[in-house]
Amino acid sequence: MEAITIKSLSALEEAVEKLIKHIKEHKVVAFYGEMGAGKTTLISEICHQLGVGERVCSPSFAIVNVYNSDEKRPIYHFDFYRIKKLEEVYDFGYHDYFYSNDLCLVEWPEMVEELLPEHTLRLGIEVVDEYTRIVKMR
Repeated sequence: MEAITIKSLSALEEAVEKLIKHIKEHKVVAFYGEMGAGKTTLISEICHQLGVGERVCSPSFAIVNVYNSDEKRPIYHFDFYRIKKLEEVYDFGYHDYFYSNDLCLVEWPEMVEELLPEHTLRLGIEVVDEYTRIVKMR
């Protein structure tokens, strides 16, 4: 399991450059971590580096936000924190997103673990202290 240590927000850009090399091999990326671990911050920087010009924020109430990258391909950003039953995920057509061949970035994947595609890149974000995070790829 490879890990990347991020010691401050100023180190985020370089860390995401390394992560993007791994992300390009996957279409679904799941972000695991406690509340406040930095999932949305990490996703925001990934989107920025992929050419998203708009503001990236967690889709807590909408469940999914759609951004456009430099390649004019959509990037789907999910937040499953508020999901109570899998039926809610079926209702909005998760399959069409996860198997679209477009990048899907998933916060709170624990809620839909059984629906994630086989080749999902899983990133665990460990909080070390107020500024330091370790991102483990599996």
